[in-house]
Amino acid sequence: MNEYTRRLQGVIPGGAHTYSRGADQYPSNAPAILERGKGVYVFDPEGNKYLDYGMALRAVNVGYAEDEIDEAAIRQIRNGNNLTRPSTIELQAAELLVDLIDSADMVKFTKNGSSSVSAAIKLARGFTGRDMVARCAEHPFFSYDDWFIGSTPITRGVPLSTMELTKLFHYNDIASLEALVAEYPGRIACVVLEPATTEEPKENFLQKVKELCARNGIVFILDEMITGFRWHLKGAQHYYGATPDLCTFGKAMANGYSVSCVAGRREIMELGSIHNEGAERLFLLSTTHGGEMAGLGAFVETVSFIRRNGVVQHLWEYGKKLMAMMRHAAERHGVAENFKVCGVPCSPNYLTLDVEGNVSLPLRTLFSKEMLRNGVLMPWIALSWRHGDEELQITEKALDAAFSVYKKALEDGVERYLNEPAIKPVFRKYN
Repeated sequence: MNEYTRRLQGVIPGGAHTYSRGADQYPSNAPAILERGKGVYVFDPEGNKYLDYGMALRAVNVGYAEDEIDEAAIRQIRNGNNLTRPSTIELQAAELLVDLIDSADMVKFTKNGSSSVSAAIKLARGFTGRDMVARCAEHPFFSYDDWFIGSTPITRGVPLSTMELTKLFHYNDIASLEALVAEYPGRIACVVLEPATTEEPKENFLQKVKELCARNGIVFILDEMITGFRWHLKGAQHYYGATPDLCTFGKAMANGYSVSCVAGRREIMELGSIHNEGAERLFLLSTTHGGEMAGLGAFVETVSFIRRNGVVQHLWEYGKKLMAMMRHAAERHGVAENFKVCGVPCSPNYLTLDVEGNVSLPLRTLFSKEMLRNGVLMPWIALSWRHGDEELQITEKALDAAFSVYKKALEDGVERYLNEPAIKPVFRKYN
């Protein structure tokens, strides 16, 4: 075990504060710990440099340590960073978000996406007086809270009564959601899903979800942690023309600073207000650091930076080039049937398939390992404004080297080239 990994796991359960940063998610030659990042490059304590496509779990869409955004955060730190009453940057950030997002009449800020989505669930339950949640089975993560985790294989510590309140439906399958609504009439408080992940909505799926929710008094929630500030500055809800009752944002909204939010219709959001005298209260988010000024200053500047520099357009354009390049490289090496490039250009994805066409984690581990040998960290693909032509060239060279080994692994068996455990799914019952 790497010395850094040993030390990390000795003091942090899982070795990191997000399971997707854990050692079981990377090949053995991945840097066990990172010291800093700049632009689209990260550096370990020994000074090794990697071109990064992880981009802080998709939280960075401009670039690491972007001077203008950092300076905006530092200005707020020098203003005190966290005051006794609401700050001026808190008001400015809230008005900006409400002005920016079509479906938002009010907003509540917090520090992470799990808190935001769970707050949306609570609002929906309070608004409808119902207790059940319908969540999309294909979308990998909504919250660390029990209402979601209880619907995954990792149920230890979650009460059975909680597990029974969350039901699953399938993306682009409106019949599966209709069946849930019919099976539990008058009990479903909300439907929660991402607007898109690697698959985009088909046949007006999002509009059909909205209509079904409206007919049955169900709150329609779109989780835009990943799609927000990547698909469109106004969110994927604007891009796809689907207006939710509540929505959540985070990750790229502040280029890596800790800012997240729940926003939506006034009549729902106001359940957490204090000015409606005599109304029964709903205890919404109440976090000391939800209004932390550094992050909100970074959010305001990030929106300005995205507007000034056409960041979203660049993500789409770079993604198209990258996807085409990866496909051509796979074709050149004769592995196009076993290495698929898919997803949306602003957020591409790749699949590693064995000779029988099944998803293979050993092959994914081998691919990631060979990319790292050539200086590219690509656990998944998250793009930023600082990815440019030079990075495309570096990536192409790494792909050629990686696919040479990948081809041999398909022919001879991956076990001959991967002398280590394969990366594991985050949501698994046992270690």
